[in-house]
Amino acid sequence: MRIAMISEHASPLAALGGVDAGGQNVHVAALSEALARRGHHVTVYTRRDATELPARVRVGQRLEVVHVDAGPARHVPKDQLLPYMGQLAAGVAADWARRPPDVVHGHFWMSGLAALDAARRADAGHRVPVLQTFHALGTVKRRHQGAEDTSPPERTWLEPGVGRSADGIIATCPDEVLELTAMGIDAAKISTAPCGVDLDFFAPDGPADARRRRHRVLSVGRLVPRKGVDLVIRALPHLQAAGFDDVELLIVGGGGNALALDPDPEVRRLLDLATRLGVANHVSLHGQVPRDAMPGIFRSADAVVCAPWYEPFGIVPLEAMACGVPVVAAAVGGLQDTVVDHGTGLHVPPRDPAAIAAALAMLLADKALRTRLGSAGEQRARTLYSWDRVAAQTEKAYLAAIAGTTAGAVSMEGAAL
Repeated sequence: MRIAMISEHASPLAALGGVDAGGQNVHVAALSEALARRGHHVTVYTRRDATELPARVRVGQRLEVVHVDAGPARHVPKDQLLPYMGQLAAGVAADWARRPPDVVHGHFWMSGLAALDAARRADAGHRVPVLQTFHALGTVKRRHQGAEDTSPPERTWLEPGVGRSADGIIATCPDEVLELTAMGIDAAKISTAPCGVDLDFFAPDGPADARRRRHRVLSVGRLVPRKGVDLVIRALPHLQAAGFDDVELLIVGGGGNALALDPDPEVRRLLDLATRLGVANHVSLHGQVPRDAMPGIFRSADAVVCAPWYEPFGIVPLEAMACGVPVVAAAVGGLQDTVVDHGTGLHVPPRDPAAIAAALAMLLADKALRTRLGSAGEQRARTLYSWDRVAAQTEKAYLAAIAGTTAGAVSMEGAAL
């Protein structure tokens, strides 16, 4: 197959950890590479956000990234990109004149708009079927962020329209399927393929980063309020009260070097919070780190905490599990599926620092429990979440759309330990 991916704000070539660079970048890059390994030809279209970017970047024998001129050639926050989706669609359709794809896969709702528009514009000699993965839904975002939601108001009706117009929807977890059907999208055309993890890169064997204290708790991800990093900081005084006072919280994520005086307001908020709570000496913010360093950082931790307000899926828990580290996860969204409560980690209620502390105290007090949960997490990651497996599930949805049929829900066999 010739596969076109559209990822308007999340380039597979982007550095991770910034406000708009995270799991979607990893997903698009890894899925494209896995599909290319399966013999397909994949082209990823993304918006040019820097003048020096070449028009085309060859990533592998069957994989390339195309930078399309759509709006200014600089970073634009993703919630401000809607006016440029027509330009993105036009650029994609023009490129298809060289050789049209068999299927197009939009990532995020605005990419879905561009994918549908490009498919309408294309003079391909056949109708190009459109698949869609949302990665995050506006209905969920508004529910949790309220007035702080910066999505354009048009998302309210455009996003469900993408879901109804696409030939197939590829959801990442059962919770998302429920949200999609509540939006009025036909369940018969929704299939499920989770995010994946690079099992050759993230593994339990190998060097571990050096600790500063007896115990290390790790938080990884973008530094935005909804990720709940402040909740982990707020858990530290509870841990100290329970007798765990030799604990380091390592926070990896955000732009640049967070150890320096960073003007990022979220960095300042987190540092000020740690100071007010009297735990500043127990908190380290490392900003972005090289990808090659991440497996060793994961291995150095007794536990990884993922405490977002909501989470469509979440790749960090998979990376931790693949490294054999137990996960304390907020029982929201896709985290309820990836992390098995008392099987590969511990679930906690959302926005509950005391519950996070109680879960961490249970793990820090019991090395055998940490080992058991970590080993089970590695097994689960290898069984269910390899990118080759995810690519095979995605390929099945593509073939169904090309055949003009709707894909039934792809089962998550073996999903419970």
